Amino acid sequence: MVGRPAVPEVIWARPERSGRGPKPAYHRADIAAAAVRIADAEGLDAVSMRKVAAELGCGTMSLYNYVPRKEDLHELMLDAVSAGYDYPEPSGDWRADILALARQAREMMHRHTWVPRLMSPVYGFSPNVLRYLEYTLSCLDGIDARFGEKMELIAMVNGVVTTYTANEIATAERSRSLPWTEEQEQAARTGYLLSQISTGKYPRMAAGFAEDPGPIDLDGVFERALARVLDSFGRG
Repeated sequence: MVGRPAVPEVIWARPERSGRGPKPAYHRADIAAAAVRIADAEGLDAVSMRKVAAELGCGTMSLYNYVPRKEDLHELMLDAVSAGYDYPEPSGDWRADILALARQAREMMHRHTWVPRLMSPVYGFSPNVLRYLEYTLSCLDGIDARFGEKMELIAMVNGVVTTYTANEIATAERSRSLPWTEEQEQAARTGYLLSQISTGKYPRMAAGFAEDPGPIDLDGVFERALARVLDSFGRG
């Protein structure tokens, strides 16, 4: 494969285009933007060098001079969408600043529903991810904690956001694939659940539903999950 390295290599340490020859016809930003458009429209599995090349109007093999591996393409994609964060001046209230970033991350993942799938496999430390980390650490400047502890907090918050949003996305995608409405699906499942609880076999469930019959406030659950992570850090 043209340009594919034989040893581990970080895409960001690599020149924009390997080899000699004329001025590069494309930049990584062009390639990343094309891949993001495909993923947004058709899903992550639809992203391939062939499709990206077709989107750009160039030959597939020529792209390997810019992006040796598909894993590198994924890093480019994550870096591209990470450019969309807004970084206001830290307020001095670290909890409020971290929560605001977490809400931005959730919104970004809903715009680009493929992002949660790449959060674990992709190493990160791309230019825009480093910018995100530097800003997040600046929000934590007033906290008496070691660097490693602050990074743990950032990782825990990102883990909550990614897991929660991935579940929201999966639920929405499943609902769209059903031959009936989400409301009909929920009504059928609720009816079954209530029929089981009414048997008397599940007294704690029955008491719980009597206390809080729903519906679930998904935004509230998201905020409380993050608050618990931040509370545990504050007590540390």
